[in-house]
Parts: sequence; structure tokens; C-alpha cells
Amino acid sequence: MNENSDYTFKLLNVSCASCVKTIEKALFLTSGVKKFQINFAQRELLATLTITPSELINVLKKVGYDAKLIDAHQPEVYLFSEAALAKNLYLKALLAGLAGVLLHFLAINTWLPNFLTVNGQIIWTVLGFFALLTMVYTAKKIYVAAWGALLHAQATMDTLISIGTGAAWIYSMTVIISPALIPPEARHLYFETALLILAFIDLGQALELKSRGKTSIAIKKLIGLQAKTARVVKNNQEIDTPVEKLQIGDNIRVRPGEKISVDGKIIAGNTYINESMLTGEPLPIAKTVGNTVIGGTINQASSFLYQVTQIGNNTLLAQIIALVKNAQNSKPPIARLADEIAHYFVPSVLMIALITALLWLWLGPTPELSYALITTLSVLLIACPCALGLAAPISIMISMGKAAEVGVLIRNGEALQLVSKLNTIVLDKTGTITTGKPQVTQLINLSSYSESELLTLTASLELVSEHPLAQAIVMAAKAKNLSLIAPQESTIYPGMGLQAVIAEKNILLGNEALMKMNHIALHTYTEQINTFTSRGASYLFLAINHQLSAILIITDPIKVDSLAAIKKLQHLGLKIIMLTGDSKQTASAIAKQVNIQQVIAEVLPKDKALHIKQLQAQGLRVGMVGDGINDAPALAQAEVGFAIASGTDIAMESAAITLMNSSLNGVLEAIAISKATLRNIKQNLLGAFFFNIIAIPIAAGALYPFTGWLLNPIIAGAAMAASSFIVVSNAGRLRFFNFSKKKY
Repeated sequence: MNENSDYTFKLLNVSCASCVKTIEKALFLTSGVKKFQINFAQRELLATLTITPSELINVLKKVGYDAKLIDAHQPEVYLFSEAALAKNLYLKALLAGLAGVLLHFLAINTWLPNFLTVNGQIIWTVLGFFALLTMVYTAKKIYVAAWGALLHAQATMDTLISIGTGAAWIYSMTVIISPALIPPEARHLYFETALLILAFIDLGQALELKSRGKTSIAIKKLIGLQAKTARVVKNNQEIDTPVEKLQIGDNIRVRPGEKISVDGKIIAGNTYINESMLTGEPLPIAKTVGNTVIGGTINQASSFLYQVTQIGNNTLLAQIIALVKNAQNSKPPIARLADEIAHYFVPSVLMIALITALLWLWLGPTPELSYALITTLSVLLIACPCALGLAAPISIMISMGKAAEVGVLIRNGEALQLVSKLNTIVLDKTGTITTGKPQVTQLINLSSYSESELLTLTASLELVSEHPLAQAIVMAAKAKNLSLIAPQESTIYPGMGLQAVIAEKNILLGNEALMKMNHIALHTYTEQINTFTSRGASYLFLAINHQLSAILIITDPIKVDSLAAIKKLQHLGLKIIMLTGDSKQTASAIAKQVNIQQVIAEVLPKDKALHIKQLQAQGLRVGMVGDGINDAPALAQAEVGFAIASGTDIAMESAAITLMNSSLNGVLEAIAISKATLRNIKQNLLGAFFFNIIAIPIAAGALYPFTGWLLNPIIAGAAMAASSFIVVSNAGRLRFFNFSKKKY
């Protein structure tokens, strides 16, 4: 393989953040791995490779970890269900718990002979091996993973559990087989302790799996949008065809209430389509011939025919799924700190456990050996690197998916963290504050021609232009079903307008500069023009045979929610600036309507990024919102770039956040989910950190000199299992985050 290819792998025996660090180190040293992300919460690895997937799997095996390739052509793999695994863990927890309770019951009763007698030694040796078989069955994965880590000079959470429960079993068997080696006062059996510890650990992992499975609900919803079949029209016949067999250029019939299979362009019919599942926009969107449709959305009105333009991984829905998964695997700066701490956590715990054992053997009361064993076991079992490792990624997974549900696609964890720290938002005008779809709002007739004749001549002239204002005029003519005439001898004057011969008439259409160049007087209409420009409208002059015949007033309407969104952003304390290439007069008029005080107008496309740099040089943390090619450099320069999804692909590629619903409310939603996520991550990290800071000394016996109290290793194991579950459950609260009830 030479080309870069993207793959997703399921990591099968990763237990804590220490495992992740080991894998990351191995991947950094592998030349064929160009880029990778590890999602500890989902146990997934996303990698860009120039080597084969099997070669990568071998790299992981060399450091003690197994993985399997997830087939990119079967999106249902993202629904990887851990319900069966959780059920298996529940059963193992029950078995270990029952075995532990049984052995405890037998130990405290006099039904069996004492283990110091010959018969007692035989019976308890058999029971000891029964305990061992139960331990191996209920925690085989833990012991195998710990052994693999040992072979590769690694230490993980599995190492702590294995050493703790293994030491309890070995100590108990030593008491039975060679009691003379153990002081009389220290001759206690800990079989039930080891089994009950494993029962709580299995139970904790099952609960964690169950909660963790809910974190990918957004991905499951997105994948659920994908249609399975499409009704392809061929030779006047409609044939139900699996989506994976569709080809670009196929014609597909969609009936009312049906799901659109893949992306395309309408070639016959009119309808309304519900796109809320992708954009968060609740109202159906009117669609007609020439409009694009998106796979996964719902046809709510009439039957129509469309032609396929994108299939497979190139469809918008597939790209959104990939983007959300990539974002869920990324790490904000706060998570990287947690990873570093977790990496050194297990070796530190092993050192603390060793010191604890030595101190109790040296300074502890009689029986020193029993006290040393109990405290060391408690230290090993209460320490929880898993909670630290899960603290950030589990919150990120849920919040990225939650944002996607309302049409806010966040590319990476860094953007998720940075967006809440912005203090300045720079807005492009056209397509961001306004709709970006100019409309002819008035035609001032200054001639003997009818309005229809004037509009016909104007639109016919604009057929040779691709300017947005030209498209507005052509659309106005089409709306009135006017027949256009192909222009002759057309000439384009850059920055001024056009000239052509239409129906043997010399037609001029453009701005004041074009009229002055052709000696056409305008002074009579100066006051009228100033009135329109003060309202943010644009205007074009139409001259027929060198006589001023009409003035066309064209406006780019302000989006219905722009003013309210800008006010909410300002209420958050954000400084709002308009940055546009439009004239100062037009920009100021629009800014006044949406309550923006600072306007930077008449900016060339190449200079937009320079203005962002200047704002950053003042110490401002800048977010840029735009939709055009000319906005791409500025979007990339800003701390966080927000791309309006109705804009260009280049703009969206340059931005860290894409607003699928093309509304400035998306900026508010991104800020809200960012703040909620960071708050949640901090809660998780502080909870996990302080749990270990407080729990480990208590487990080591720090309270014993003052209270005479020691932590039971069984309780320690249960506490460790509970800490991970609590972290996952706290992150799960983000699933209920309600944007509509958020007050700005």
C-alpha cells in the first residue's frame, strides 16, 4: 500500500488509559501510520495508514493488544452492541458473588473440619481450587490482559486487580498447605474476599458497558437515517434496488412519506422535504426542479424524480457520520492532561502498595502479615485509573453527538474546548447575517415600456452573467414566466456591468460608473437612490438605446433569526464585528438593523485573514462565521471557524465547526454545548482525581492510628468499580442537555 487509507479498528482488550498510552507510543513509532485517534470510551482506533490493516493489527499484538478491523462498507458496525457482553458480565458477577458468599458461609460455620487438620487441609484445598476455577472463569480476560502487559513490561488496571486477587488466593493456599510458614494469629483465608472483589468488578464493568452503550446514541440515530433501498426508474419501470448498488446518474422516484436514499438533484416534480434530522431546522423545505436533496431526509409532500449525484461515503450523511466519529475520538487539551496523569497512575499505585506492605510489616501491630496483606490488597483494588481515563472521552462522545442532533458539526475536541473561551465573534455579511439570496424587491419604471418588458430585457442580458445579482434578476423573470431572449454582442465590464444587443435594442445594465462611461445622466435620482442604500439595498441602472429606462432595487434579506441570535451573543459578553467586502454604506445599513456597532467593510478576500490576525494581536480570542470561498482563509486563521453549511465546500473544510442549519443560533448552541461539556469533564476529572487521592491513603490504613479502622478489600474493590460507573453516569447526563431551554 502506498496511498493513505482510513480504517476503524475495535480494540478488544484495552482496560485503562495506561493501555491507550502504550498503544499510542507503538503507533507513533510505526512509519506506516500517518494519523490516528483512539477512543477509549468506545474502545475504537481510527487510523490513516500506508500499511495494510493486518500489519497494524500485528503492531498492536507486539505490545500486547488485540484488534479487529471494522468493515467500512457495513455502517451497522458502528452500532457495535455491548449488550451481550454486559449480560455475560452480569452472569459472571452473580457466579463470583454466590461462590464468595458460599465460601464465607462455610468458613464461619463448624460443618467442615478446621484447615489445620489433615481432613480440613484436603477439603479446603479442594475448595481453594474451586475458588481458583471460579476466579479464572469470571475474570479470565483480566488475568490474560495482565499477563500480556507483564510480558511487554507494562502495568495496567488489570495488573492491579490480578496482583490483588492473586495474592489473596496464594496467601490463603499457603495458610492451608503450609500453615507453619504463617504466624498463628495471621492464619486467615481470603478466598471469599478475592471472589467478592471480582464480583463487584464484573458488576461495575457491566454497568459501565450498559451506560457507555448509550453514549453512541447520536451515531446510532444518524446511521438509522440511512435508507436500505431506492426505487430506481429504468425503461419506464420502477425497480427497488439496494442502496449499495446505486450508481451516479440513476433516476430515483420518491413518494410522499418516503425516505430519500442518497444525495441528488430533482429533475421532475415539486415537494417539501423534512431535513430536521440533519440540520435541526423544524420546518419542511420547499424543493423544485434543480434543487438538491439529501439522503436520509423525508419527503413530506408530493412524489418527485431525482438524479443521483453522490453515493457511498461521498453522501452528506456518510460524511456527517464520519465527521462526528472523528470528532468523538479527538481530545481537547484538558483530556491530554488526564491521559498523562493516567499513564503514570498504575506504576505509582504499585509503588504505593509496596511501600504500604513494607510499612505494615515494619511498624504494624500483630499479626503484621495479615495487616500488610489487607492494606496492600485494598490499595491495589481501590485505585481506579479507569475513571481518570474515561473522564473526558465519554463526555466528548455524548456532546459531539448531541451537537450533531441540532445541526452543529464540531470537527475536533480542541474546537469544542476553545469555543467556550471566545470573546469576539466576527461575522461575514452575505450568506451569514443575510440569506445570501438577493431578490428584486422593486423595479422603478422610467420609460414607456411595461414592467414585464423591462424585466424581460434585463433578465435576458443577465443570462451571460454568473453574478449573484444577475441570478436574482433571472429568478424574478422566471417567477413571472417571462420568455427570455438570447443576447447578442454582449460585453462584460468588470466591476461595472454589462452591455448587449437584445431584440435590436442596445441594452446597458450596471452601476453609476457604467452609466457615466456612456454619458447617461443620473443626478435626478440621487436622493431616491440614497434612500434605498441607507436601507442596505443594492441597485442597478437599466438604459435602453442610451436612455435611462429603469432602476432595479435588489436586497439580500436579513435572516429571520439573525437579530435575535446576535443579541443573545452580545448578552453573553461577546464582541460582535461585521467583516465584509461590501460597501461601507450597505454594510453599515445592515449592521444597524442587526445591532452591530463595529463594521469593517470593503475588505478584499485576501485581506480578511489579515483583519482576523489584527484582532488577535489585540489579545482577542476570535471566532469567525462565514460561508464563501473568500472566507476560507479567515475561518482557518480564527481560533474557531464556523462555516455556514449552505456555503462552499472550501469554507466548510477550513472551519472547525459547520452549522448545518445555516443559522447564527448554531454559534450559540456550540457555545452552550462547549460550556456544558467542559463543566462535565471537570466534574469527572475532579471526582476521579479526588476519589483516588482520598481513597488510596484510607486503603493504606491512614486512619488506623486514630480510629483503629481498616478498609475491607471487598469494599475497596466495590468502590473502584463504582467510581468508573459514576463517571460514565455523570457524563451520561449530557444526553439530556436541552438547547431549547438554555438561557443566554
